[in-house]
Amino acid sequence: MFGYMGKTLTIDLTKNEFKTEPLNPERAKKYLGGRGLGARMLFDHDLNLDPFDERNPVILATGPLTGALFTGSKFVIITKSPLTGIFNDSYCGGNFAAEIKFAGYDVLTVVGKAEKPSYIYIYNEKIEIRDASHIWGMNSDDTELALLDELGEKFRVITIGPAGENLVPYACVSTDFYHQAGRAGAGASLGAKNIKAIAIKGTQGIKVAEPEKLFSYVVNDLPEMFRNSFFGENRIRYGTSYTTTSSNALGIIPTRNFQSGTFEEIDNINAFAMKERIVERDKACYGCQVPCAKYSIVKKGKYEGTKVVGPEYETIGLLGSNCGVGEIETIAKSNLLCDQLGLDTMSAGSAVAFAMECFERGILSKEEVDGLDLRFGNDDVQMELLRKIAFREGIGAILAQGVKKASEIIGRGTEKFAIHSKGLELAAYDPRGAFAMGLAYATASRGGCHRRAKPTEVPGLSKNYYDNYGWKGNAALVERLQDFREVVHSALICDAALRFGFEMKLKGLTEVINLVTGMNYTYEDLEKMSDRIATLIRAYNVKQGVTRKEDTLPPRILNEPLPAGPGKDKVIGQEILDKMLNEYYEIRGWDKDSGIPTGDTLEKLGLDFIEFESDLSKSF
Repeated sequence: MFGYMGKTLTIDLTKNEFKTEPLNPERAKKYLGGRGLGARMLFDHDLNLDPFDERNPVILATGPLTGALFTGSKFVIITKSPLTGIFNDSYCGGNFAAEIKFAGYDVLTVVGKAEKPSYIYIYNEKIEIRDASHIWGMNSDDTELALLDELGEKFRVITIGPAGENLVPYACVSTDFYHQAGRAGAGASLGAKNIKAIAIKGTQGIKVAEPEKLFSYVVNDLPEMFRNSFFGENRIRYGTSYTTTSSNALGIIPTRNFQSGTFEEIDNINAFAMKERIVERDKACYGCQVPCAKYSIVKKGKYEGTKVVGPEYETIGLLGSNCGVGEIETIAKSNLLCDQLGLDTMSAGSAVAFAMECFERGILSKEEVDGLDLRFGNDDVQMELLRKIAFREGIGAILAQGVKKASEIIGRGTEKFAIHSKGLELAAYDPRGAFAMGLAYATASRGGCHRRAKPTEVPGLSKNYYDNYGWKGNAALVERLQDFREVVHSALICDAALRFGFEMKLKGLTEVINLVTGMNYTYEDLEKMSDRIATLIRAYNVKQGVTRKEDTLPPRILNEPLPAGPGKDKVIGQEILDKMLNEYYEIRGWDKDSGIPTGDTLEKLGLDFIEFESDLSKSF
């Protein structure tokens, strides 16, 4: 099998057993790899387990393009999220992804629970569960340093921090010190299994079907496409932070817990401020031609000496403007603290902003927040609150559960400004300034996520195609963007390296996949595959209780108008959301009343092994 190693590894921590199996070639052809293949493998396990049940699998999957010369290799961690209770796929760059394949595997599946704090050691076919008592309690950076010192610098390591050990349900997984599988709690999923780290090293090569043609494409065609794209130059020069200025201009950058979409101190936290004040040099992931990561050092002020790769746009938006923080140096320090504690910067920023609004509205007293002065923009308090969340101390124990559950615990009307969808805190784009983004959040498979589709501004696409402040065309746009990502996330490469998505289109990606795998997919094959993967994951979520009523937005986002910006006084409202959902379900072949895939759709996509309870939908 070109592009694949042809082997999977299952690690049973409870039994201390390791099982290698051939990769099913028919599954690989049908689901490609990464997100698609990993989601299909979930159906080999009990779907009704609690996220922290030791039998709940944690799947680390690669794709055929991972490590195979093409730019931006990633791996994905797939499991049931401890934050949302539904499907979670969390992606990570760096070198670990390719190393999984160099060790001879396409997929690693971890089940069971170790008796004591442990780490998993993999060197080709040598697999061991080793004692981790000497690194338990360390932050993520120190853990990686300790294991590299112990094993040698050629090992690649993923780690969890204190937040993962303490089962904070939005704890992240880190590798190479600055890459994170950030969203929806993969770090807690490993922590629940007593796994502090996985260290891997391999010596095997990856065979591709057309190496010379692939090399020519990567060296000649791909750089030219990227240079000529809408995003290319800015992406390399500024990384993701270039989005700050455009988001503020569009009125969609979250400000003070999404009370506004414009930030008065944007010039102190945008890409230009970051480039001028803290950025030292570019950094790139394994095999990537797009060095969009930025190594930064704070040069003055109380956080002088802080070294971090970033901050990325989402971190700037959610730990910056969303918390009323107007200094890029402060955001850099918060970023580093989250990375070391093992916290998702996005959910953590949302939790802090939620608490600050509760405090400023007088809903939470100073006594209830451990004596902290939780006003927006109080950076000292923000740092302390992040630490409290990671260690589940005081008010941090409540906020550690995510804004959905925190609002349920606090009550007193706070659900009106708990900014999440399906339990996952929204990304740093306020959909009241881009209604299609609202549909993208409402239908994203892991909750309030921008990585499935981000229709905030689509280069090369006429505004007549979609309605920024209405509903017409938005469903088709969101479905199209989601389908492209289904293939990208299964292939498995970085969608950031493919930010020219509409220029390249699925046809270009089809060519690359064929050069690697030799499978001769057609464009239509991958279109159908994307539908299959989207519907497969929807079916998984349906089995967790997700139906149409869960495809919604926070009350503030749905009903309150923006106070400023191009979208001033515009309201999405239930009527517009319903119209977008109706059209979206029709395109997907899901029942309009329930949002559940119909029997005909399952059969057409080759998913007829999936059955639903008879009372879930009129379609069954």
